[in-house]
Amino acid sequence: MFQDILVTGLVNGGVYALLATGFSLIFGVARIVNIAHTSFYMLAAYCFYWLLVKAQLGFVAAGLIAVVAVTALSVLCYRLVIEPVRQHEAAVLIATIALAYIFQELMLFGFGGHFLGIPSTLEGAVRVLGVAIPYQRLLILAVAALMLTAVWLLLYRTRLGLAIRATANDLEVANLMGMNVHRIAMASVAISVALAAVAGVVVAPVFVVDPFMWLAPLVTMLAIVVLGGLGSIKGSLIGALVIGYVEAITVFTVPAGAYLKGAVALAIMVIVLLARPEGLFGVAFEEER
Repeated sequence: MFQDILVTGLVNGGVYALLATGFSLIFGVARIVNIAHTSFYMLAAYCFYWLLVKAQLGFVAAGLIAVVAVTALSVLCYRLVIEPVRQHEAAVLIATIALAYIFQELMLFGFGGHFLGIPSTLEGAVRVLGVAIPYQRLLILAVAALMLTAVWLLLYRTRLGLAIRATANDLEVANLMGMNVHRIAMASVAISVALAAVAGVVVAPVFVVDPFMWLAPLVTMLAIVVLGGLGSIKGSLIGALVIGYVEAITVFTVPAGAYLKGAVALAIMVIVLLARPEGLFGVAFEEER
């Protein structure tokens, strides 16, 4: 059981890290609470399903097209829906909730409410610490590590990353220094949704695809970003591993634990909000930024 918990928590934590890092990135740069974030994860899974199963494209081509298409859609949604009301936090929140439900209803209309399965793209398994791990789950872990490394290199080794970090640190000063904060926010949206789309593509062959698959990850992602601190990418990575292992322990040790893992994640979020509202690595007061 210990080995199962160790491996499962690591794989799930990798997926959660992709989602939570993107959510924290766009919040840190543009102060946008994007409730529709995990709905793009769902759209990528559906797009990957259609390209792989219906259009009969290869795994790599279908995955790349799905990620690019969903990322382009997110930029379009940002320009048309979010940017006009960006200065009003309540309006942004309502707009992203509306987007998520629009995408859900569109998938229900186009594909029905059925559970759709995608054939495994990698067959076989490898034994690690006495546990047989399917290659498909190892692919999830490898892709998550690769994408998170790429984001780190982008943020700390490129001019765009420097602009993103400067804007996240102080929006007004970045604007006064001549940075185009609107383009930086749009680039941040594209990067964050690309991470969510990659997560949707790699988990689609492991889990079923359905129009409501965005809800459970949304709850877990919110718990992670609250635990790590809103806007903190480092906190999101650590929070994702913590929640991933807490869920794995709940599933493997508690009777009917699979039905309780969401409640456990929410309980952790509530406790952190009561004890340390800024999270583990967040900033206590906005004026300090």
